[in-house]
Amino acid sequence: MPGLFRYPADSVATLGPALVREGVRAVLLFGVPRRKDATGSPASAEGSAVARATRLLRRHAPELVVFTDVCLCAYTDAGHCGIVRRGRLDPAATVRRLGEIAIAHARAGAEFVGPSAAMDHQVAAVRSALDDAGFPEVGILAYSAKFASAFYGPFREAEGSSPAFGDRRGYQFDPRMDREALAAFVRDQEEGADILMAKPAMTSLDLLARARRRVDRPLAAYQVSGEYAMIHAAGERGWIDGRAARDESLIAIRRAGADLIVSYFAREIAKEARAER
Repeated sequence: MPGLFRYPADSVATLGPALVREGVRAVLLFGVPRRKDATGSPASAEGSAVARATRLLRRHAPELVVFTDVCLCAYTDAGHCGIVRRGRLDPAATVRRLGEIAIAHARAGAEFVGPSAAMDHQVAAVRSALDDAGFPEVGILAYSAKFASAFYGPFREAEGSSPAFGDRRGYQFDPRMDREALAAFVRDQEEGADILMAKPAMTSLDLLARARRRVDRPLAAYQVSGEYAMIHAAGERGWIDGRAARDESLIAIRRAGADLIVSYFAREIAKEARAER
């Protein structure tokens, strides 16, 4: 994706302070491991990219709020969001692993962890694991409405997290499953989530508006890689005013009810806002 890069974990010692100077207030970290295995063991390793980057950000850019993604798709050789045994997903084993990963990130200094494996009761499992490990203050960003979407393509290529077989439609929501997605917002709130998120953002605007009337936690929306790439590419070709389309898309997400927006446009938006001040 134009203007975006994968960074070595150690580079955040200089990148973090630069983001603070530019006006970025929070980051969401994903890791790309050197190796993968059946249980995604690198995800919870003390020396994982996410753990190293988190520790460096806490030291060199303490002003930044650090969110970490908690999933297995980039770490397992099957490429699925959970642990696969005999060709089938094992939800119970998966949520236990999510708890272990969340604890590793909390030990590194993450302020929020984001279980994103689309497993039932993943929030409850992570909340229990964090509390039992002595991290009751670490918040949970719940990927409550995570749809099986065509808009994740650029991210999966960058992360190397495409499934080795099948797809994720068995556990991510079909785009038509609006009632189930709304129920997930309510369930995640009841299980202890601090922030409830929908992704992709632009295809979830109606759900954000409806969820706003059902839950009282802050709502977030993830403007995913395909949304960024689509706006950017059309702008580069002169088919649309890219900057105006970018701003219009973010305003619509905010208008629908999102209190927070995760976006690949964040850095350029922050730079422009600072320049205008």
